[in-house]
Amino acid sequence: MEGGAHILVVDDDLEIRKLLGRYLAAQGFRVTLAGDGREMEEKLATCRIDLLVLDLMLPDASGLDLCRALRNRSAIPVILLTALKEDVDRIIGLEIGADDYLGKPFNPRELVARIRAVLRRTGGSDAPAAPAAAARVFRFGRFRAEPDIRRVTADDGAEVALTGAEFELLMAFLERPGRILSRDQLLDITKGREAGPFDRSVDVLVSRLRRKLGDQGTFQILKTLRNGGYQLAVRVDAEAMP
Repeated sequence: MEGGAHILVVDDDLEIRKLLGRYLAAQGFRVTLAGDGREMEEKLATCRIDLLVLDLMLPDASGLDLCRALRNRSAIPVILLTALKEDVDRIIGLEIGADDYLGKPFNPRELVARIRAVLRRTGGSDAPAAPAAAARVFRFGRFRAEPDIRRVTADDGAEVALTGAEFELLMAFLERPGRILSRDQLLDITKGREAGPFDRSVDVLVSRLRRKLGDQGTFQILKTLRNGGYQLAVRVDAEAMP
């Protein structure tokens, strides 16, 4: 597939890098490989990368630290690879801005499925073209969301930097104003069949959204309902772009 999404794979295991490079290329992706954090930064500085596959354990840096630093300056989607079994490590990855994670060992076909799912959610170049529709803008609270360009701004013009997963979750609420959405419904909307039966990533994403929208501790924008799920608690006005 010419013009496929450009994937940067960062893993210190040469054999895994080669295997993933060959497999992803065979699936139509453009692939760049890096063996450590320094190489990763060099590739990011010189290439346009659509998605990063990042191992947690690197010889010169922690994948968590690299993900956190990247998220402070970029919204490039990140899938973490981890051999760690503790849920807390995966939760930390999601909290600092990763879009998904995959435990080692894994089937390369599952990685491809997750890459395509993340690209669909984040509007990456591997996503199918959407039918033409009237551009819309959503106004909620003191914020404005523009789905076509995936941007959220406050009333003072300051942009709210959201990851692809965070933006997708916000849109789930904006397109269903006032509705109570359970965790299962939100997982279905944002992750589809890729979600596992005990996936708690929605809770992490809601927490991140609250923090970025200045709602932490007040819950004036996103309410938590006992045994119910979550609800957008502010009025939403949708209008066509001029």
